[in-house]
Amino acid sequence: MASTMALKLACGVVLCLVVGAPLAEGAISCGQVISALAPCIPYVRNNGAGGVPAPCCNGMRSLNAAAQSTPERQSACNCVKALAASISGINYDLTNKLPGMCGVHSPFKISPSTNCKRF
Repeated sequence: MASTMALKLACGVVLCLVVGAPLAEGAISCGQVISALAPCIPYVRNNGAGGVPAPCCNGMRSLNAAAQSTPERQSACNCVKALAASISGINYDLTNKLPGMCGVHSPFKISPSTNCKRF
């Protein structure tokens, strides 16, 4: 199970690097997004079992603080979108409640079909 998760996370990293490659200089990297949100993955895959981990909320807050400009929000959105698409078993209803549970306003819904150009 752990090796499957690691493989999916690695695929997500590669996908994020491909998606994020043409982004403007100074944009948030997919590596930053993955590092920030990795502690949230078990929570959203296990339907919230165990409560929201503190490192998950800390990562969401740091990511939110880093994504202030439109290009940064679009970059983060594209990375989150690619990461979400690469991991099976995500509870998207729970995932989209997570920012509020961590006291963070997210301008976009987390989904593989999110249009990141709107942010």
